[in-house]
Amino acid sequence: MMGQNRAILQMNDVHANYGSVPALRGVSLYIRQGEIAVLTGPHGSGKTAMLKAICGLLSVVRGKVLFSGLSIHSLSPEKIVALGIAYVDEMKLLFPSMSVIDNLILGAYHRHRKEGRDKIEQDIKTVYQLFPVLKERRKQYAGTLSGGEQRMLAIGRALMSSPRLLLLDCPTLGLAPKLVKKVMGVISELRDQGVTILLIEQKVRTAINIADRRYVMEEGRIISEGSLSG
Repeated sequence: MMGQNRAILQMNDVHANYGSVPALRGVSLYIRQGEIAVLTGPHGSGKTAMLKAICGLLSVVRGKVLFSGLSIHSLSPEKIVALGIAYVDEMKLLFPSMSVIDNLILGAYHRHRKEGRDKIEQDIKTVYQLFPVLKERRKQYAGTLSGGEQRMLAIGRALMSSPRLLLLDCPTLGLAPKLVKKVMGVISELRDQGVTILLIEQKVRTAINIADRRYVMEEGRIISEGSLSG
């Protein structure tokens, strides 16, 4: 592929299974630093499997996953997070009995030894700037937030890991149109700040409006790809 030498994320002929059932059947892609790439396709086509293979939650049985040229497909999820990859699951996976602020602090758990409290507190302020409602709810239990607020918190917690690559699985699922616009605006702003984003989104037109690249999946394969920018 052209431009692979500038890829922050690259997958070469990746195969992965859910048990004995093939989930990825020879997936290859590349995403450049600072791009938003949107992944579309019917339910069960392998989109979530791709994100899980990238972040170490689904074992790669053949092929390679490269992050900034480093092979990561055999690393643990914890080591992959430490390299700068964050994953926001469709189910959000928050800690409902913990406050908003404690969920955010937990998102930076691997940074505490390497970075001081001041830097982490500054990043919390940045999350609050992106999602002001989280500042208003900072002492509230995550489980008592609305669905839209929980989705914002899930993204905010992922950002607390200081990612270079953000993997988002249906971040606007179930949100009202006003919140969809808000979340998409934040995703676009993150790209402007240098974060690379791979996004699964069912609202295809909405995602394409902010994306630089699109991949279409079917039955565990990429059947179409193309640049959406300039």
